[in-house]
Amino acid sequence: MLLKKTKILFDLDGTIIDSSQGIFASLNYAMKEMNRNPLDEKTLKSFIGPPLVESFAKTGMTEEEAKEAVDHYRTLYKKEGMYQVRPYADIEEVLTQLAERYELFLATSKPEFFAVKIIHHLGFAEFFEGIYGADLDGIRSEKRAVIHDTLKAEKVEELSTVVMIGDRAHDIVGAKENNIDNIGVLYGFGDKKELMNAGAQKIVAKPRDLLDIFQ
Repeated sequence: MLLKKTKILFDLDGTIIDSSQGIFASLNYAMKEMNRNPLDEKTLKSFIGPPLVESFAKTGMTEEEAKEAVDHYRTLYKKEGMYQVRPYADIEEVLTQLAERYELFLATSKPEFFAVKIIHHLGFAEFFEGIYGADLDGIRSEKRAVIHDTLKAEKVEELSTVVMIGDRAHDIVGAKENNIDNIGVLYGFGDKKELMNAGAQKIVAKPRDLLDIFQ
């Protein structure tokens, strides 16, 4: 099924990079500015992937408060958080090999503004034909919308040639909603139960396992 793919969409946080340090610090900075208690580790992890407004709202904030919290989050994130990232072991080699045979794209719920800066900061821009993410206004924030706009921008007509790779349920659901195949990864912030419940077609434990699928 996956051997005929020509275009691979990659999520960013939890799939290419461990971005937890900068994200967690920025989240708790926002909570402090909103006069709220710090978030526990489980809640912090739940923020990685989904739109931030959505996640802040789940802590009990109104929509207006959640939007204000996002502004506080971005204050610290722009200053230092976005550069506090670590590529997963072997992911650079995986991207190198896959880019030789396939067209790779980034499709992330992180704002595109940040995603572009992070990818260039890591020196990974050469692997990707295009970098797509959410907008800063939250109009295009759900993974479904990001994938849709990626496919539209790249003028993809044959959906059977595309696969989405990500670590959270929204990556899998977003792929299904756009009628493309998907692969879940376990080394990020999701777990097997979450990915399976979302409808993952394949699940891998390590970055190098992706090379076995696309050999």
